[in-house]
Amino acid sequence: MILASSSPRRLQLLKEIGITPEVISVGIDETPLAGEKGAELVKRLACAKAKACYEYLQNQQQELNATPLARQCILAADTSVWRGDDLLGKPHDADEACHMLKLLSGTTHHVSTGVCLLQLDEKTALARKTAFVETSTVRFYPLSDAQIDRYIATGEPFDKAGGYGIQGLGRLLVQSIEGDYFAIVGLPIARVMRELEALSL
Repeated sequence: MILASSSPRRLQLLKEIGITPEVISVGIDETPLAGEKGAELVKRLACAKAKACYEYLQNQQQELNATPLARQCILAADTSVWRGDDLLGKPHDADEACHMLKLLSGTTHHVSTGVCLLQLDEKTALARKTAFVETSTVRFYPLSDAQIDRYIATGEPFDKAGGYGIQGLGRLLVQSIEGDYFAIVGLPIARVMRELEALSL
């Protein structure tokens, strides 16, 4: 398997079920389109990452006259935190993290993870494709300014969509969840495995 993502959390989830993928991180424009909803965004970006990875492999094979990666599968994913029309990306600084956490405090929000799987044939050509989105609902406890400041001081919010990580200290902010916990972490691993099995039939 090829993981088209630099996310250490996605890599760890795959390793925990016995898959150690080759990691090929590709850069794409992740700017939301006008009026684009969270679930729409992550599916589009996951597919764009998978396509970019596929094109990279094709170019690499042609330039280096490399041996094709027989029957590999490319997995790409993207996660978005959203509330109403607000899309919450990764905060760039403490002020932005504080704004996000205050917005989420005492309220319910959604976390959508889009996944795209590309099954390649023996010639590293595209054989089959599937894409899906898993959305979970998260409710935060009401947070005081002091609690928000302490959490931001840990540094955890800055590489996390929505400014928190449920698998880390951010779990202390969460009152309840509805849906797939692992989709919130960044990869709905049980569904991924079922979709992989379907692709291999």
